[in-house]
Amino acid sequence: MLTKIVLGQCWGFITSSIPIILGDMILTKQYRCIHSTSCQCMKGQLSEDVIFLVFQQLNWNPKLIATLSCTCKWFDDLAKRVLWKEFCKTRAPKMMLDLQSSGSHSVDGNWRALGKLLIYCSGCTKGGLFKGVQIPGHFVYRTRFSRTSGKSFLLPQCRTDVLYVSDPCEHLDVGDEGDVGFFRGIFKSFSVSKVRKMLIKRGAHLHPTEVCPYCKAKLWSMLQAKMIPESASCRLGSYEDCVEYYVCLNGHVLGICTLLPLSDSEAAASEVDC
Repeated sequence: MLTKIVLGQCWGFITSSIPIILGDMILTKQYRCIHSTSCQCMKGQLSEDVIFLVFQQLNWNPKLIATLSCTCKWFDDLAKRVLWKEFCKTRAPKMMLDLQSSGSHSVDGNWRALGKLLIYCSGCTKGGLFKGVQIPGHFVYRTRFSRTSGKSFLLPQCRTDVLYVSDPCEHLDVGDEGDVGFFRGIFKSFSVSKVRKMLIKRGAHLHPTEVCPYCKAKLWSMLQAKMIPESASCRLGSYEDCVEYYVCLNGHVLGICTLLPLSDSEAAASEVDC
């Protein structure tokens, strides 16, 4: 009971010191705060351990983590180092263990980027990466990421690489594009992957203007590098010539496909071995 009272008081302090409206998610970032003795965030002398316990009780709620990180640099740093990491480990424990099994104690592109990738479909702006398609980004309640599915997105000579890919996030009746699916993923140890080596060997160019929506790193087009196998469309249930995806310097993947009608995709899956 005492623990709950303390946590309740601490959370009351946190919410009272955040200049936002939770309902509409209006956030004001205090970039110049250096967490000095005069900083509003210091009142109450919250420690990292106390904040950890508060968010543990909140089951690492991602919207509240994002809210807290928008108060000042110190809270933002804490969220990057600790809170987003715990969120990722809770949301996808087996995937996180695998991504770290190479001995690294962090993930390419940082934990916040990975946390966002787990729960956010980036969509596409008009004239952006996927020209002709305009679908706003949005949060996704639940997404399955599969290492087995990731093999279907790699050329045979690169299939020793580890890639986790999500099921497509479906957007139906998108004008002339028909039914569109967005998918996302992440490579394990991308810096030493065969895919990265092949992209460099083929002289693939980084996109001149667009960046990764998760970590802001530059992007390679796998379509331009001619590195998208036919098995990708089979796995997605899409038309063969309507799959495109990018990979950023940190190994985050984002792609789009035009989905087959359900009856056609079921027939394709039964006829073709993925």
